[in-house]
Amino acid sequence: MKRAVLLSLMFVTVVFIAVSPRMLGQDESIGRDLYFLVKPLFGADLDLIQAQSDAGAGLKVWTYHAVSTRVGSKGQKFTGVMVGDNPLTTKGTTTTTMQIVPVIIKIAGNTFDPTKPSPCAAGKVPLTLMQQSPIVLAADFKMNGVALGKTQYSDAFQRANFWQSVSKNGGTYHNNLKVVTLKPITIDPGMAHSAILGKPKCGPFGGVEINWFDAMLTTKIIPTLKAQGVGPTTFPTFMFYNVAWYVGNTSNCCVGGYHGAFGNPVQTYSPFLFDLTGALGVNTEDTDIAAHEVDEWQDDPLGTNATPPWGHIGQVKKCQGNLEVGDPLTNKNFPSVKMPNGYTYHLQELAFYSWFFGPPSVGAGGKFSDNGTFTSTQGSCTL
Repeated sequence: MKRAVLLSLMFVTVVFIAVSPRMLGQDESIGRDLYFLVKPLFGADLDLIQAQSDAGAGLKVWTYHAVSTRVGSKGQKFTGVMVGDNPLTTKGTTTTTMQIVPVIIKIAGNTFDPTKPSPCAAGKVPLTLMQQSPIVLAADFKMNGVALGKTQYSDAFQRANFWQSVSKNGGTYHNNLKVVTLKPITIDPGMAHSAILGKPKCGPFGGVEINWFDAMLTTKIIPTLKAQGVGPTTFPTFMFYNVAWYVGNTSNCCVGGYHGAFGNPVQTYSPFLFDLTGALGVNTEDTDIAAHEVDEWQDDPLGTNATPPWGHIGQVKKCQGNLEVGDPLTNKNFPSVKMPNGYTYHLQELAFYSWFFGPPSVGAGGKFSDNGTFTSTQGSCTL
């Protein structure tokens, strides 16, 4: 199956994933599959975007040039951009502001509010849990036997992703996020654009139609957030609590998160689900989805970074050709991280740059993913 299209601007193919049901009571799992989407920037001019970055008018990015060594695409050249400074040559720290916007959703008389105590987490507040997570705060990370230091998950991943160069340059490269929380926003989609998808034991699980939401997000919500500091140089994220997205109708469910880009200078953004119900099966808990989306944004901020075709793995049933580091390992987790608040967080494992473009690996431990699931790159991909 191919990935559903987000509006008329989305041309990258995406694939539904199937996940094994979690060990839950019959009334807890809603029997839906989890998958992820991307909304690429239409008509991206990488030279202009890099120039705007260098001038401080756009998101801080660096341009890479890759030559494939994979079977079936040897010698093919690819160019793209990633967030931050170049880890191949930089020894210092880049910091990008990431904003968390809590989204309160009203569906059929139910209110899904990430700022209120959750019965799904023994009364803990979802937003507070997010703010205290390794997406936001530093934790000790080791990937493939390499100690990456005390840092955020996205920075640890990027250091490990290009560890050959980072370590050669003294190991001082960092790509940090300065995370701030903005005022909550409230959305009432009405039953034409939302539904209750299931009723796990700790409370209902909702859904919102994604094309309706994305149109409102990009044309109305994001522009109004300019007064709170949102703009092309920042990365606004939108936190949904126990509410996912469906595409067109509820039979095309459930999207756990996506990242997108629009405008000139380009504005990047990402809505994500913070799930505490377990309704979508294994490896969807708390920051699993945020880890997927934040790191895909980091390595493919415009959604346009092309790669040799790959697939038949993770959530990808056929072949796709983009640098989406979460998709090949959807439903595969990095070891859980217990933070000082006593809560144990879940993080998705991620594919390294070298997995997409071919050996040898420039990543930590000579592996091709940050928890060593990929010990080699993929060969050619055919439908």
